[in-house]
Amino acid sequence: MTFNSLDNFKSDGFSGFKKVGDLFLNFSGVPNERGNYFVLYLGGKRPEFLSRGVGGFFKGKDPNVSIPELESNWVDETVVVYIGQAGGIRAGKWSDATLSERIGAYMKFGQGRDIGHFGGRFIWQIKDHRDLVLCWKSWPNKTKDPKEVEGEWIQEFKSIYGKRPFANLQD
Repeated sequence: MTFNSLDNFKSDGFSGFKKVGDLFLNFSGVPNERGNYFVLYLGGKRPEFLSRGVGGFFKGKDPNVSIPELESNWVDETVVVYIGQAGGIRAGKWSDATLSERIGAYMKFGQGRDIGHFGGRFIWQIKDHRDLVLCWKSWPNKTKDPKEVEGEWIQEFKSIYGKRPFANLQD
């Protein structure tokens, strides 16, 4: 997989390509299936970061980190800022989570709600977070384990860029 252009995701069979600002208003077009998703930054140059982002305080935990930490996590020469998944295998059992549920929770967290989607929280400190683009790929009928696919893509990303995508805080 290549991680440096929107066209690569389109040719790899991803769909959606919705801006965060649009998903804030309506995420009903996101599939009710297991799958993986990417958050893409198409701004070209390094973004401006907010000292206080818009993410919620899940279980009272402050999602914000320092601007130097954000800057050190940023990865140049890629459009990928986060790789996510919905419905993978955990403790030997398939999760029933769907892309619609996970992305919906992510958008609610980005609107300041106290929602359990603490992963990927760094994107909510990007000043122009509403312009970030989400795309996704479904894995119907348990054809692939989204958790496993996410891990493979993060490892592939690390082999190219030397570190995880900006907002992925775990492998």
